[in-house]
This record gives sequence, C-alpha cells and structure tokens, in this order.
Amino acid sequence: MAEDKKNNASRAGTLDDEQRVKVLSPSMLVFKRFIRNRLAIVGVIFILFMFLFSFVGGWISPYGEDEVFTHYQGLEKDYASVTVSSDYRYTPFEGAQFPSIAQSKFILALNTGKTDFEAQNQNYSIEERGEDLYVINGLTQVLKGISNKMNTKLQPVSDASLPEGLLEAANQAVGEGLERFTHQDVEYVVSKEGKEVRVGSAAPVALASKKVYDAKDGAAQMSFAFRLAAETAINEGRLSFEADGRTYQLEIDPEVGATVTLDGEIYALISNMVVNSYISGQNLTLEFKDAAKEAIAADATEFTHEGQEYAVYRNNNVWDIKAETQTLVVNAYEAPSGAHWLGTDGNGMDLLTRIMYGGRVSLIIGFIVVFIAALLGVVLGGMAGYFSGWVDGLIMRIVDIFNCIPSTPLIIILGSIMDAQRVNPQIRMIYLMLILGFLSWPGVARIVRGQILSLREQEFMTATEACGLSISHRIFRHLVPNVIPQLIVICTMDLGSTIITESTLSFLGLGVKFPFASWGNIISAVSTVHVMTNYWFVWIPAGLCILLTVLGFNFIGDGLRDAFDPKMKR
Repeated sequence: MAEDKKNNASRAGTLDDEQRVKVLSPSMLVFKRFIRNRLAIVGVIFILFMFLFSFVGGWISPYGEDEVFTHYQGLEKDYASVTVSSDYRYTPFEGAQFPSIAQSKFILALNTGKTDFEAQNQNYSIEERGEDLYVINGLTQVLKGISNKMNTKLQPVSDASLPEGLLEAANQAVGEGLERFTHQDVEYVVSKEGKEVRVGSAAPVALASKKVYDAKDGAAQMSFAFRLAAETAINEGRLSFEADGRTYQLEIDPEVGATVTLDGEIYALISNMVVNSYISGQNLTLEFKDAAKEAIAADATEFTHEGQEYAVYRNNNVWDIKAETQTLVVNAYEAPSGAHWLGTDGNGMDLLTRIMYGGRVSLIIGFIVVFIAALLGVVLGGMAGYFSGWVDGLIMRIVDIFNCIPSTPLIIILGSIMDAQRVNPQIRMIYLMLILGFLSWPGVARIVRGQILSLREQEFMTATEACGLSISHRIFRHLVPNVIPQLIVICTMDLGSTIITESTLSFLGLGVKFPFASWGNIISAVSTVHVMTNYWFVWIPAGLCILLTVLGFNFIGDGLRDAFDPKMKR
C-alpha cells in the first residue's frame, strides 16, 4: 500500500502543500509566492523595460545626450531704422566753439522770439537764413549809447581804436532802425533794450539746422560753408551751388530731401530723416539710405536694393527696416518625426535620447540614495536595537533631530549656494545623492531597531551568546539577515519616492543641471501654459517614465511584502 502511494506521487509530478513545505527552501517559497502576484510581475516588467530603455537605449541611440540640431532658415532680422529728426544740429565755424550751454540758450531765445542771447559771458546773435536754418554769430561789443527819436549818441566801450568811419556808420544805421550793417567787410549787429543801444561786431560761430547729412566721405568732410551753401540753395530752389572751391549739383525732392552729386556721383544726402544700422560696425551706403527714404516717403511696405528685398514696418515715428537673411536656427520644439521619434526640446535636442539618458541619472540617483540610507540605517539602527540603554537613547535622539530638520528648505538653501558657487553639474549630482541619502536614513534606522529589539530576545540569539560569538558576528550574521526581508521591502518602496523627490528638485531647478538630463529637468521645460498645451511631446513621455518606474517599484515592494509574509495563504 505504501509502495502504491509512492508510485502515485511520483507519477503525478506535483507536490501538495505539505510536501512543498518539506521540499522547497525558504527562499524558493518566497520566490513562488512572489511570482504568483500578478502586480509584482507587472512591476518587474516595468522596471526591466526602464533599465533596458535607459541603459541599452542610450548606447544604441544615434544621437548624443547634449547634441543640438540646427538648420538654416530665412528670417527677417532688424537691419536699419529710420527716424524723423526734430532737433537742431550744430556745425561749428572753423576754429570756433559752440558749447552745450550756448546751444540750450539758443533754443530758449528761439522759443521766446529773441534775436540775441548770452551764455558764459559771451553774447550771440541769431540770423535766420531759411526755414529751420540759422547762423549764430558771436558778438564783440564795440559801441554803446542812448537812442531816442531826436538823436543817437554812441561811444566806444573801450579805449581801443575804432575802424575809420565806424562811429558815423553806426549812428546812421541806428537812426535808420537797421539791425545789421556792414562796414569795411565786417558785419555789425545792433541790439536795443529800451533806449539803450549796443553795437557789436559779428563773427560766425555755428550753423543750426534740422537737416541730416549723409555723406560719402563722412560728415566731418562737410564744412560750415558747404552746409550753409547747400541749404541756402535748397531753400531758394537752385539746382547747383558752390562751396570749398567746388561746384555741386542738387536734385530736390520735397518728400524725401535733396541729393548732392559731384562729378555725376552721389556725394551727400540732405533730409530730415536719420538712417541708422542695427548691426554694429556696419556702414550703410548712400544708395541704400536713399532707397529707404524714398520707400518711406511713398508709404511703401517693402523695397528692393541691389537684389535684396527689405520690409518696412512703421511704429509711430520710427520705421524699422528688416532684411531676410539665412540664419542658423535651433530646431526647438520640433514635432515628432522619423528623425526624432519624440521630437526635440526647447534646446533643439532629441527628446527620446534625453529621456534615455535622464532615466540613467534618475535610476542611479535612486539606487545610490537608497543604498546610503540603508547602510546608515542598518548600522545605526542595529547598534541601537542590540545595545539598548544609553546607546539606544543617543541614536534615537539623533534620529529625532534629523526628523525635525526641514529637508526641503535645507535643500533649497544648499541648491542656491551651489548655484552661487557655480558648482560643476557632475559634482552637483554627487552632492545631491549624498544630501538625499544622509537625510533619508532615520526611517530605516527606526524599523531596523524595532526588528532587532524583537529578535534579540529569541532563543537563537541566546544560543549565539552561549557559543561565545562576537557582538559584530551576532548583529551582522544573525540579527541583520533576519531584518533583510523587511529592509528589501522598505528599500523597494523608497526607490520610487526617491525618484519622485529627485524629479521634483530637478523640476524646481535644484537638482540635476544642464547639460545632464534627468526626467525632472526635462519636465521643467514646461514652464508656461503655451508649452504645456502646444508641445505635449516634451513633458508627457518623461512624466510617463516617472509614473511607470514608481509604479513598478511600488508593485515589486507590495509583492515582496506579501511574499515574505509567513501567514500568506499558499
């Protein structure tokens, strides 16, 4: 009968629960229970996929982690600006000076209708030569006196000798009510204040005009005489003028201004428009400035010059001229395509590759932080649980202190310090792992301490003490191995929370820094509603990786917890 039962058992090829307990080792029992948990298997699949995706995928990817993709594109760029001049511009006479305080006094006198003014103990007279064109003369007073309807009596202001006949000519001019007169090729100006009369010799000091000069050889080559002759000819409508021993031709356009030519070539442009280049060091040609002014005068929105097209945009009294140029452009936020399966980010980098490398960083940080926390927690928790007494009290008070530390503000402060010190991004990651690991060990220490407090009173520990084993041997060869099942469950759960913490810090700019990628700093690119709504491919894949990884570790942790539970139904 017993032989039949033995044969039946071998033919069935299976074990009942009683036989399974007798035959299978404890580790195999845990494994059997674990693989029965479907969620745990799903978690394992998630984690295996993430490891393959992050570590193997980064090797086979044809792109680098920080490789930027660019292309050339025709873009409108600011080329020049045109404004209408409403301020007076001053051209000093050769050898004369016209300081800024005198310029201010000239404007004040012009606004109040005066023909003379004083600045820094120097008298000046204003002579109008045309519309918005004035010659400013410096006055040297030579005669003064009293004038009324009956007679005029002038006398020299100094003992210096006067030119012959000047006194008579001045008296005659004052009597006739003249404001200016010429004597021996010298111009004199008569000024009156009540009955007091002053006569002074006038010498040109500066020319004041609102016209803007664009010259082929530079504005410095256009002298006082050139500008005075040119604007006088423009006001009189003449087609030529002479200055500095040369004869210049004029082409006058009331809407644009005047073009000065010399020997058939453009020499200067005179108008009330200022054309400036937006590009530093670039000199605009007279032909371009003339074409721009003509386009603005005609209210055109574009014009062509030397085969290049320019667009004109008006903003109040300023016209911006833009030129289309071939510009190297970063492929920022490029939609998913055959070349980039998940598109590109705001820096023009391949998102799929960045997520692969980001997975490496996030997973490595998670494992190293959990390892540091577990190592410190097992050592300190084991010592507190085994020795008890004052050692336990001291270590638990240290745990209480660490639990009272506000970790988030501390990490923010340390992150700001590293930003200020410009710490290398690679060194920064090491600091981040050390900080997170050093702040995470108290929870592990409490659990290990509680388990050891329960285990040290059992019979097998009494046997180890009776055998004379050392304290370290008892703790790390007999107590800690019995805590490992619970420790594995805790560490597995903590891996998911650590990855979330790292992603949060990187999202806030306190964790992994560019150019290194992590899932958190990839999502941190979504800083505006526009990016979130229009470029979903930037943040959804990285967020999905975080979700699957954390879920995977949580499923594995739940499965291990159930597998290590001896009361679980078989």
